[in-house]
Order: sequence, then C-alpha cells, then structure tokens
Amino acid sequence: MKDGIDKTLPSRTRLGTRPKGDPLLDGCTPWPEEFAARYREAGHWRGETFDRLVRAWARAHPHRTALVHGERRLDRAELERSADRVARRLAGLGLRAGDRVVLQLPNVPEFFTVFFALQRLGAIPVLALPLHRRSEIAHLCRLSQAVAYVVPDVHQGFDHRELAAEVLKECPELRHVLVAGDPGAHLPLDGPGTDELPPAPDDASEVALLLVSGGTTGLPKLIPRTHDDYAYNVRASAELCGLGPDTVYLAALPVAHNFALGCPGVLGALYAGGTAVLTDEPDPDAAFALIARERVTTTALVPPTARMWAAATHWGEADLSSLRLLQVGGARLLPEHAAQVRAAFGPVLQQVFGMAEGLLNYTEPDAPEVVVLHTQGRPLSADDEIRIVDEDDRDVPPGTTGRLLTRGPYTLRGYYRADEHNASAFTADGHYRTGDLVRRTPTGHLVVEGRVKEQINRGGDKVAAAEVEEQLVQHPAVLDTAVVPVPDDLLGERTCAFVVPVPGATAPGRNEAAAFLRERGLAPYKIPDRIETLDALPVTAVGKTDKKALTTLARQLSAEGSRRTEGNPRS
Repeated sequence: MKDGIDKTLPSRTRLGTRPKGDPLLDGCTPWPEEFAARYREAGHWRGETFDRLVRAWARAHPHRTALVHGERRLDRAELERSADRVARRLAGLGLRAGDRVVLQLPNVPEFFTVFFALQRLGAIPVLALPLHRRSEIAHLCRLSQAVAYVVPDVHQGFDHRELAAEVLKECPELRHVLVAGDPGAHLPLDGPGTDELPPAPDDASEVALLLVSGGTTGLPKLIPRTHDDYAYNVRASAELCGLGPDTVYLAALPVAHNFALGCPGVLGALYAGGTAVLTDEPDPDAAFALIARERVTTTALVPPTARMWAAATHWGEADLSSLRLLQVGGARLLPEHAAQVRAAFGPVLQQVFGMAEGLLNYTEPDAPEVVVLHTQGRPLSADDEIRIVDEDDRDVPPGTTGRLLTRGPYTLRGYYRADEHNASAFTADGHYRTGDLVRRTPTGHLVVEGRVKEQINRGGDKVAAAEVEEQLVQHPAVLDTAVVPVPDDLLGERTCAFVVPVPGATAPGRNEAAAFLRERGLAPYKIPDRIETLDALPVTAVGKTDKKALTTLARQLSAEGSRRTEGNPRS
C-alpha cells in the first residue's frame, strides 16, 4: 500500500497544559492551565499512562487472571507479554508514536492486547464498534488520518476482511490492515516484529484513545481522551462502584463502547485487581450461564437487555447469587422498568447516565430505592461542574428541566478536528453542551427528561436521523425523506422513515430500502424499522420540515397497527 499520509501534519497529540502554539495539539483542545493545575492538585490527574498501568498490574499480581473468553484465560503477565508482542509487530510495520489506528474488534482478548500495544508505542486507538460498516469506518479513517485498521476475520457471520478491502479503496492513506484470525488478503495480527521497541511515551497529558461519539447530526465525531483524564474516569468509577480484587466483571456490551470499557468496565476491573469475562452473547441463557460459571459480580447493560434479563429470571434456574452490581445505562431506564429489574435481581441495580465525552452520573450502591428507581445518578467527581440552563444559557430555577452544561476533570474541551462544531458545542468558558434535558433533585441527582437535538435512541444505539436521511435520499426513487422516532416497549424507540417518491416512481418498501442502505455501508441498527410513503413532507411556517408533525403521525400509525412495513432490516 502507498503511504498517503500528509507529512505536514503533526502526529502526536496532547491535551494537558502546553506552550501556546505547541504543534503537538493537532486538532485537539487543551484544558486551560488553571484547570489542569487544579485537577493535579486534587489528585485526579496522577500522571498515570495506560502502558505504565498494565506493566504495574503484571508486576504486582502476574498470575492473577485478567481476561476470560470462553475457555481462554489470560493472567496479567500473559496480557502484558501479549501486548508487548503486538507492539513489536506494529513497530516492525513502521507504526510510531502519535499514529492513529482504527481498532474494530469484538469482545475478545485481542482487543486489549492491541489496545495496550498501541499504548506502549504511544499510538492512538480509534475505537470503532463491531457493527460499524463502510460508511462509518471510512469516515473514521479519514477523520483520524489512520495509518492502520485492525479487524477480526469473520464476526457473527460478517466478513470484516471484505469490509477492510472496501475501506482501503476509499482511504489510500491506510498503510496496513491487520486481521485477528485468518488474514485472507491482508496481514496477520500475529506475525513477526522488531526486536527492539523505542521507549514508551510517558506524558500522561497526551491523548491515549479516541472514542466515537453517538452523533446527533450525521456521522460520528471523535472524542480525545488523555491518559490523565481517562485513568481518573476509570479509577474514580471503580472506587464508587466498590470494585476490588474479588471483582469479576462481565463485559456483555461492546468493549469499544465507553460504558463497558471504562465506566468502570473492563479497565476498572483490571485497575481494581479483578477479572473481566468477555462475551458477545448478552442473551439471558448464555449470560446467565457465564455468571454462574465465573461467579460474576458486576456487569453493565442497556435498558432493553436489562428488561429481557429480568423477564428471563422468571423461567431460568441459573445461579445468579454472585451478582452484586447490575449497571443499566446508555438510555434512560423508566421507573416502572427499573422496578421490574430491581424486583428480579434485588437491590443490585445501579442507574448510570453518562457520555463518551466525559460526564458520568451514578446512583450510589447504597442509594435509597426511590433514588435508584427515579433518577439517573449524581456526578462522579466533586469537580464536575453542572449548569442547567434555558435556551439563552440562563440558569433555570432549582428542580426545573433545562439544558445540561458541564465541565470537569474528565470532560473534553473539544472534539477532534471539529473546530466549526466546537464553536457551538462549548460555551466561551469551556462548558460542554451535552444536548440533554435534565432536572436536578434536592439531593443533587439528575433526572433525564429528553434531548435538545434530534437523536433516536434505539436500545442504547444512537441513530442520527440526519445521517440516515442523507443516505436514504440517494435512492433513485426517493425525492425527499425524514426520519423520526417511534416509541417502542422493548427498545425505547424505533426508527420511522417517511419518504416522498420521485414523480412517477414507486417509493421503496422496507426490504428494498434496507438492502439499499446496507449496500451503502450503513450499520444495521441505523436502518429504519418502518417506511411510510407521503406525497409531501409537512413544513413549518418558515418552510422547514415539520418533524414534530411527522413524529405525531408516526405515533398514530404505530398505534393503529399499520401493516405497510415489510421484512426485518437487522440481519
């Protein structure tokens, strides 16, 4: 592959304090000096890099089990050695500090060996989700200027090697595709490398990883997280959740997701001295068997899965007595559903409201039942600054619903290479506009009431209507389209696409639209659940598409049990 990287761009990135004009910034926004100094003085930022952490874990307890996947078990020393081997492999291919690498692996030990190998090199993993397809992956590669892409061979029937071949055609700057498993036409992840590694970068203010945003207006943005801020995110979460050496954490959500990675997630379990069990099968039968076999103490779910698990306890006989903490987040858990989960599993439920951009809120493990059922938690850090404001950024009265603004020791100051978006996403004094509508209780807990901007939360998977609309309108028979949410008992929300056909053409049905969007590389969960045809989209007084009217219409059609949809796009 030819090297299409723009050599004029700096490769290393850092977000801590820096001299003005430091070229290492590379599209990131730092914390101001006064804030960085405050967070270090408070002990939040300890100068810990993830490479130093994994080495320390291996030295302290080399034979303690770190990761479990099926019959595979890696102790801490084996995890550290595996990361070292992969680092040598990558270094031998020319990867260096600051290079970006798109990492798209499922819940397997290789995810973490690659993650820590990149930390050893000072390279930066861009954490793509397993369900991302060509549209998202090509975008992430271009945005991050990635030089390498790491994939499985085949996962859940999907051949990622074929996806990688498509991405290579669109992203000539990619130099390498590495495959965990049968590489096909690409490079094996497990291959020869260099004998010597350069010294590991040791500046904890530099970027450690790039998380992917849920996205409200099109394709996802990249969230830079430094060693300092993300190590604090992990450590403080593990402490609040009571994790320790006896913790056995079940990763049933994708570990590339912030929730399962570091809230406290797998990294929190490792930080606390515990073990992480990895699985891609969150269905109750498989998960309950793992809980019983491995004596799982902690796990995290999105609301639809939590409800499915709760229902399964009525007919299952698995031993779940080891479970001490069941986190539910990624979408709001309604009080009646929280009550169902708590009734099924006992007082182990913890509601979590957070974002990959930073701010995390937890209901405390010993919180009263009324708090656990009716709130989404309290900010993790004493230095999390919260404002709830109206549309003019004026603070609303206590207990009133408003727009959530925040800044703190683990909340970003700017998306990566997104200056135009950052201008509206942050206030002049550095508060992040989360886009959430919340109210605060007298105890300081937050209740999530909705979103400021349009985003469909399909069982914890965030679907940006604008992105789906941009793709669907490319269909030759579609003149115009608008995508809106429809309430759903299981997933919380499903997607409904209204389409206006080209004159004389027949609008695509659901199966045809799904096939078209798959061909364009859209992730399966973004494909509309429902397609409805209109002669024209309703408009507001100023001529904009009236999404409110369409949402009302979609709800009416759903309630009437319309049968104009066909097929199932999730395949």
